Amino acid sequence: MKYVIVRTHSAGVFAGEMVSRDHKEVVLANARRIWYWVGAATLSELAVRGTIAPNECKFPVAVSNILVTEVIEILDVTDAARASIESVPEWTATNG
Repeated sequence: MKYVIVRTHSAGVFAGEMVSRDHKEVVLANARRIWYWVGAATLSELAVRGTIAPNECKFPVAVSNILVTEVIEILDVTDAARASIESVPEWTATNG
């Protein structure tokens, strides 16, 4: 499956494997919410280069499956950027 970053109208930004797309709805597997990032100027840069500051980003636990609605942007993620995103430590209420 293609790894993507998805930006929604009101639910935020997610990175994960795109399982399916139907108009403005996308199903992602192994998805993390991109709650806060540092080390990339934009989502476009995050999708192409990843982050240069993974320990400063706040990406919570991955969920096995999520349906996101009101999708307004889908960015293909390079292999290098995916590795960078996946290297970000899990952000939780206990370490945040």
